[in-house]
Parts: sequence; C-alpha cells; structure tokens
Amino acid sequence: MSSDIPAFAVLGHPNEGKSAVVSTLTENDQIRVSPVPGETTVCRTYTVTIDDQKIIRFVDTPGFQVPRQTLAWFNAYDKDPGQILDEFIAAHESDPFFADEVELFRPVARGAGIIYVVNGSRPVRTDDLAEMEILRLTGRPRMAIINSKHMDKDYTQDWRREFGKHFNSIRVFNANTANFHDRIAMLESLKSIDQEWEPVLAGVIQAFQAEWEKRNRLASAYITYAIEKSLRCSVSQSVHDSKDPVMAQETLARAYQDQIRDIEKSLFHHIRTLFKHRVYQVSLPEYSVLQHDLFSKKTWDLLGLTRTQLAAAGAVVGGSVGAMVDTAAHGLTFGLFTAIGGILGAGSAIMGGRRVADKSPAGIRLGGDRIQVGPNENPQFLYILLDRALIYYSHIINRPHGRRDAKTMTGVTEDTVKKQGIVTGLTPAQRQVCARYFKAVKGRKRIKDKKAELAFAVLVQSLLDDFSRKTD
Repeated sequence: MSSDIPAFAVLGHPNEGKSAVVSTLTENDQIRVSPVPGETTVCRTYTVTIDDQKIIRFVDTPGFQVPRQTLAWFNAYDKDPGQILDEFIAAHESDPFFADEVELFRPVARGAGIIYVVNGSRPVRTDDLAEMEILRLTGRPRMAIINSKHMDKDYTQDWRREFGKHFNSIRVFNANTANFHDRIAMLESLKSIDQEWEPVLAGVIQAFQAEWEKRNRLASAYITYAIEKSLRCSVSQSVHDSKDPVMAQETLARAYQDQIRDIEKSLFHHIRTLFKHRVYQVSLPEYSVLQHDLFSKKTWDLLGLTRTQLAAAGAVVGGSVGAMVDTAAHGLTFGLFTAIGGILGAGSAIMGGRRVADKSPAGIRLGGDRIQVGPNENPQFLYILLDRALIYYSHIINRPHGRRDAKTMTGVTEDTVKKQGIVTGLTPAQRQVCARYFKAVKGRKRIKDKKAELAFAVLVQSLLDDFSRKTD
C-alpha cells in the first residue's frame, strides 16, 4: 500500500455494513451496497480527492469466512510477528478455502490501518471473538466501529466490552445516519490509533472542512442566483400573435410556471451534485412538503411567512407590495393570474379599443400590445422559493452516501394547517433583509441596489452555515 497518503482497510464479517461505511466515508454513492452477504469478493480501493489532490483512501474488503481456522493458524505461528500477514498470504494464496482471508489481508500487509466494522444490533458471536483476536495479532493500528444497522435491538455495550481487549479506539458510527460532522469525528478518532498518523490526518481533516465550506459557498451562490432568476422571470407574447387573448394568457401562465419549475429543478440538481449524490435520486416521503407543486395551494399554505410576519416585512417595502400582503396571507394568490404576478398586455386589442378601467382585478394590469406573465409581484413568493431551497439543502447534506433506502425527511401531514417551513424562524432583521432584497430585485432602477443584494447573499450563506452546524 502506497505510503504517500493514509490508507485504511475496512474489515469485518459479511453483511455488517462495510461497503456502506466506505461509501459514506468517501462520499461515493456509486459503491455497491447490498443486503446479500458476500457481494464483495475482492478488495476495492476508493481514494478521496479534493482539488485534484489525493488525501486519503479506504479499501473495501471481502468479509471473513473462516475466522476460527485462520486464528488457529495465527496462534500456531512462531516466527517474526511482523511478518505474520505476509507469511499467511504466502502459505494460503493458492488455497480456495482461505481465499477471502488472503484477499482481505493484502491491504493490511501493505501498511493500511484497520477499521473493523460490526453490526451492533446483533449479539457477539464466537466468530467475532476470533476475528478480533486475529486483528490484534496483526499488530496494525486498528479501530472498531459499531454500525447499528437496526434500532430495535442494541448490543453496543457488549461489543464495547469485547472491543476494549483488542482495539486502540472504539466508535459508534452508523453509516445509514452519519453526516459530515460524524465523518470528521471518525477521522479525529483515527488520529488516536497511531501517533505517527496525527499530522497527516490533521491535514486530511482540514482539507475536508475547507472543502465543505467551499461547497456551502457554492450552494449559497446557486440558491441566490436561482431565486433572483425566478423573481425576475417573465414571459410575454404579442397580442397580434394570438386570436384568443384569454387562451394566450393561460398558455403564457403555464409557460411561466414551467420556467420557474425548471429553475428550481436545476438548482436541486446543482445542490445534489455539489454534495456528491450522483447516483442517488432524492426519494421523498408522500407527506413531504416538497412533494407538492411549487404553485399548489398546499405549498403556499405550509411554507413562507405567516400573515403577521409578511405584513411586518411588507412594511419595509411599502407601496404596492405592502398592499398585497393581506391578499397573500389569505390564500388568494393561487389563481391563474394572481399567484403568478402581473399580466401586462392586450389593452385596446383585447378590450375592443376601450380604455381599461382602474378597477382591473388584483395583480392584472392591461395596456399596450403585449401579454406578459411575471415577474411575480407577490412578496410571499420569495419566501416560498427560499423555504423550498433550504429544505432540499438540509435533506441533501444529511443524506449519508452509504444509505440506499429513502431517508425519512422532515415533512408535514396533509391535515397540517400551520406553517411548517424554515423561513418562519427568521428574525425580524433577517426578514427585513429579504424584504429589501425583494424590493431591489423588483425595482426598475438602472442601478441595482448592491447593498440589498449582498445582504441577502450573506443571509443565505449564514442560513446554510447554521444548517451545517445543526445537522440532524
């Protein structure tokens, strides 16, 4: 095993979760994880690369098959203890009975540290004791991981008692729930199993943390850009291109909504890719709020600000936006036009040459020779977009790469009527930042309000940092 970067072989009995542990530690959801024992038959090395620099590697190994027979050979060995692995491999390389043991020992013989994985939801068995003793006799630095695959039974204390006799370090690490901070804690623990590894592992940890901060900055930029693009989005059509203006309005409304959905879909893809969920597709529970369409009444009932919060934020903006607060809070924004924003156009062409009265329906303005849907004039729209982005981000950063089933996501039941999003937890000062940003984006000034835009970008970044510190 090359000594240029630290390497660890992940060992254990079949179907204990070794591949899931490697997948989570390397953030590689392409590693095959199967409930069928014996899926891994040869060693596979996975190297973590950050900024084109290889920083650490993990080796997924086959499971022990004949630990008691292997231990008998180890106990009978009476030569140089430092050569025990090489001698075992040389003696049994052509023996199919010991094929898996020979394969799993190869990376350890080349210098890899040992991470031994057990399923903490089952009791300790005789074979497990044999495996622990074998690993002790290798003399290699080693850590034991208790991977509790099922929560209905817990034998953690039994495992801890046995591990204390054989390992340098013990840690509970559930590959199905581990997040970024759990991975960092794991690396911190690995530092303690061999003093010589402390400096290089400290550098690995620093690289992981710097990479995470960079991802958060990029995620913040993606979210800010998507929200601004959505708030500025509009579609229009010449009145003369349609013989039926009403049908043209409905067609444009659908086109506008599709454009916003595409912007959000692209944002979610960027976030998912940024955090290395390449194969995994988000599978949301039926009750998740993100299952509802962006423009559905259910979404607007459950996300965004409350009526009181929206009114307070609207006071910052004032004018026509403030006048829309009551409408937004009472759920009158889900019609074809008012939920989408102003519709400009038609004018004399639609009205048969008659001047449009000032009593046009809320959110609809007529005049000129074009029909236009958007930009959205509803201040709640900003908070809906932000809520959905934050919920998705939170889900992705808490999704372990080694988990293959759908992780339960914080959601809401269909009969829930109160707000269930994230933005309701914003402070008044944070909501004012959002309101000023909304006003800046909606303004028609030639010179943008850079301070408002910068303040909103800083706010989004701070919210992502908070989520990173408070992962579930």
